[in-house]
Amino acid sequence: MLTDFPRMHVLMVLESAFPANRGGGAESQVRTLAKALRARRQRVTVLTPLTSLGPQQRIGRVDGVPVVRVPYPRVRLLGGPWLWLRTAALLWSRRRRYDVWHVHIAHYLGAVCALLGPWCQVPVVVKVSGWWELDRGTLAEHASPLARLAHRCLLRVDAWQSISRRIAGALHSRGVPVARIVAIPNAVDTARFSALKRSESESGPRFIFVGRLVPEKGLDTLIDAFALLLRDYPDAHLRVVGTGPLLEALTNRVQAHGIATQVTFAGHREDVETLLVDADFGVLPSHIEGLSNTLLECMASGLPMLASRVSGSEDIVRDDVNGWLFEPGDCEGLSRALHAAAALAPDARERMGQRARDSVERHAGLDSVLERLTCLYRAGGVVEISAAAPDRSA
Repeated sequence: MLTDFPRMHVLMVLESAFPANRGGGAESQVRTLAKALRARRQRVTVLTPLTSLGPQQRIGRVDGVPVVRVPYPRVRLLGGPWLWLRTAALLWSRRRRYDVWHVHIAHYLGAVCALLGPWCQVPVVVKVSGWWELDRGTLAEHASPLARLAHRCLLRVDAWQSISRRIAGALHSRGVPVARIVAIPNAVDTARFSALKRSESESGPRFIFVGRLVPEKGLDTLIDAFALLLRDYPDAHLRVVGTGPLLEALTNRVQAHGIATQVTFAGHREDVETLLVDADFGVLPSHIEGLSNTLLECMASGLPMLASRVSGSEDIVRDDVNGWLFEPGDCEGLSRALHAAAALAPDARERMGQRARDSVERHAGLDSVLERLTCLYRAGGVVEISAAAPDRSA
């Protein structure tokens, strides 16, 4: 149960369309947290750019949460600075309205918040939502001059939310003091995924992937490894849920293997929880992640997880306990994990699924994450919170 904190007003800053069109990890987390905080009588406002990819209303609501979208000219070299100035002006004009600014992508709008926070006397919390910010964005080791300037501004913030051990280490290596790094993972509403009853399979093992069909998700490796599995388990099935630019290439790859009857491309779905209960195992073969919402949701629904050893996944998944880990891009390693999963007896699979659900509840349950975030907000970003230690129990 979340501690009954006094009411406060949180501004969540997101440098992308909100709500996202067909998915998006940072956007999904903002929606989960904002909706849950509002249900707990806290005030939340979301601030985003008015992009061409999302709703076009400057002021709107999502799940009852106010959303302010900042317009800017979509002109190269002009649009970015215009957006930053408009955002700065809005933050300054509303400096007495919000108790804390929580930035959900460590990018240029985060740098604007970092610069203005001390002037407005508002604490600023910045979250690194994924490995992209560290590898290619403002925190990259070989960033552009403008990105390096934004990096220097971001170092001024009060606290950094680290969603994985690997991200915490990377932040420290890029100049963030350890005392300002707070380990708080992404949250998952386990009640949403545990309420539905799992269907029983009358054929072979059922695997599911949920996510964008993009190169960094490693789906070529998954299809190749699944083709190897079918040699020994011809009644196995793989469902791929999501859309993206690789759909045609992946479809062709499936057909080239001659396994089209065992692989289903389900497209984008809003009712993902109903698909998860129609599966036996979740698969996440990504090359990079922060802490995948798919991983959390699959485990919350009681699915043992086959995941690549990347940021976030390695903090929760334990071999032969609640799933299996393999190296990114390792087709043989993934094939071994698929074979181990397919060989499980139903009762062993059920026990492993329960351990997966218990692990994710302890590590990233919604109430726990909200309590720790609210403590951080209340302390103005300066507080020692016990780290969300990786779950290593059975």
